[in-house]
Amino acid sequence: MKKILLLSTLILVIGACTQNKTAGEYLGEGEDNGKKYILGDDAAVNTVKNVAKHYSAKDVDEMFKYYSKEFTEKNYENNKKWLDSMESISMEPYVIVPVKIEGSDETKVLTWSIEERNWKNGSKQKQNLMEVFTVDSDNKVSGFSQWSRNYPTNEFGLSVGGKFYGKSDNQWTGRGLVFSNRGEVEAIEKLVESYNKMDVEGCKTAFADKVNVQYEDGRKVVFTPNMWEGYFKDYRSVNWKLYSIVPLKIYDTDPASGVVVTSREKRVMRNGKVWERELVEWFYFNLDGKIDNMTQFSRKIK
Repeated sequence: MKKILLLSTLILVIGACTQNKTAGEYLGEGEDNGKKYILGDDAAVNTVKNVAKHYSAKDVDEMFKYYSKEFTEKNYENNKKWLDSMESISMEPYVIVPVKIEGSDETKVLTWSIEERNWKNGSKQKQNLMEVFTVDSDNKVSGFSQWSRNYPTNEFGLSVGGKFYGKSDNQWTGRGLVFSNRGEVEAIEKLVESYNKMDVEGCKTAFADKVNVQYEDGRKVVFTPNMWEGYFKDYRSVNWKLYSIVPLKIYDTDPASGVVVTSREKRVMRNGKVWERELVEWFYFNLDGKIDNMTQFSRKIK
């Protein structure tokens, strides 16, 4: 009998400890720093389940019944536009875990899900998502964060794509390409702005001290800053209009990048002649973020 009582007492103690168990730690700034987490309750879980259900049905009005007033005011229209752009969309959570900081009335609902998106324009995408829904004391979603990983079979959105070959086989042949983001787009935009103003000093800022240039007619020139001084002397006006800027680099290499710029340029000479072309140009940015190579191709405009 004593053994039975002892075992029953032990089970009750373990159960109580399990229910009140804390784990983890909040390491961010503020008054919650150092506090532990406890499990939340199923009411917050049901809120997120309902959000997922109505999101997948593209029913934005029903979905926002589970959001706070403040969140709804800020995000309703954008969510409506997003769901209206879809032919179909499906969010399927496979893990939902509610946690909260001790003493807080907010629950963080951690959700892992698979989302499939079919746009009305024909694009398709499938993602693994990790999301955090902040659910307040009224069981309304008041905040939201998302992290994603695209499936490798996706039509777009992958972090690596394409393939580099090179003019001859080298150590990088066969590697994929990635977008570069070291200020190349802004540098090209600023260059075009300065060029159209025939601003010599503004044009100089984008380039290294020596730039290997191959023009559309095959001429090769080593361009130096002092050569800008007389660059515009024969022009009455210039008009360089951008079509696109695509900054790329070879995957798993140093930060040097190549930027493909498509555009249209018109130059009106002081003697009345007009030079006008559609252009495809490669601008190569070195490790210092300056253009040190440029290759140009053109097509005449009739």
